[in-house]
Amino acid sequence: MPLACLRTFFFPALLASLLTLCGALYLEFGLGLDACPLCQGQRLLLAAFSLTCLGALLHRPGNLGERVYLWAGLALTLGGSALAARHVWLQGLYASPELSCEQSMTYLLERGTPVEWLHGLLLGTAECAPINWSFLDLSGPEWSLLAFLGLAALVLARLMGRRRVNPG
Repeated sequence: MPLACLRTFFFPALLASLLTLCGALYLEFGLGLDACPLCQGQRLLLAAFSLTCLGALLHRPGNLGERVYLWAGLALTLGGSALAARHVWLQGLYASPELSCEQSMTYLLERGTPVEWLHGLLLGTAECAPINWSFLDLSGPEWSLLAFLGLAALVLARLMGRRRVNPG
């Protein structure tokens, strides 16, 4: 696979994911907003997507290798979309008594089991429900969901474009 073809997808995808990651880090460290467990999980998946794009750029794989990188990127973006969608759903339940029973992540790290910690990381805790920041009437998790869906759409477009050009 020529390097120019790889750069037309993986380099812009790497830049988009890094800019999104920088925005999330600015919200935490620049504005002082604490990252909840779902935010941390989304950042991990976004960082893994960035590393996948960087790996594809440095590796310069052939056709099969490019497909492997694309499918890995699709899995990461869909996983991030699922976490972000869960986060948006939890924020919609903010006043629900169902959510008040959840333990905080700090409590789970101090007294919980690793299974409870993983449960909190993947499904969220009471810390994930409040909306602490919004821009253009969208909360952080909604922006994160849009970013993950946009990256997933880019990956799918590349996969579909490859299928039409090279069916084998």
